[in-house]
Amino acid sequence: MLQTPSGGAGHGTAAADTGLMSIGTVLTVLRDEFPEVTISKIRFLESEGLIEPQRTPSGYRKFSPADVERLGHVLRMQRDHYLPLKVIREHLDAMARGEAAHLPTVGRQRDGEAAPEPVEGPTAARIGRAELMAAAGIGEQELDEWESYGLIAPLPDGVYDAEAVTVAGLVLELGRFGIEPRHLRVMKAAADREAGLVDQVVAPLKRHRNPQTRAHAEARTKELAGLTVKLHAALVQTALGVRLP
Repeated sequence: MLQTPSGGAGHGTAAADTGLMSIGTVLTVLRDEFPEVTISKIRFLESEGLIEPQRTPSGYRKFSPADVERLGHVLRMQRDHYLPLKVIREHLDAMARGEAAHLPTVGRQRDGEAAPEPVEGPTAARIGRAELMAAAGIGEQELDEWESYGLIAPLPDGVYDAEAVTVAGLVLELGRFGIEPRHLRVMKAAADREAGLVDQVVAPLKRHRNPQTRAHAEARTKELAGLTVKLHAALVQTALGVRLP
């Protein structure tokens, strides 16, 4: 359960008195459970209609404890069930109507958990083209363009990894600042080089005869991926001379 403080850094004292929180305070609360969450991520989820924080007369976002709980629920469904935003929104709407809403069975299980029974339709870890466009709110032309730049790519069987929904959301958000998909090819190239470096490190583990060692390769890959993402973010912030909350 997320612990939501009654006050925190914000603009003015009225928000603290009413239990409302600034986006910076919400970020601090969420990062205990979701260390990778960012302000941009919160804003994106708001733009997708998954949360509706209040606004001060000056335009600042103010989040209630219920908003923070809802955010945590959304992030948890993304992390644990790999669900696209469209499915998460439908699940939350069903809960709000008091309906018994069951989450789709995930396509992969967490460490130590038994594999779930298969269900009809796409698994949460793999989605079809139509589901991807619906979840991201884009059309055929946009998806074709992004694929031409290598920003999103289908798997060999024509479906997509659920992470493609996150990529699509970020491409859309950057587009609001005038950054077009063609501008993002340099970021894709950098990501490919970073992934190649990680693969080079873990390749000997993946080829090992011992199954436990091969399983360890996946954990090592995740660890290295997290470190490279943090380093990349730190280097960009240093180059720009800014520091994110």
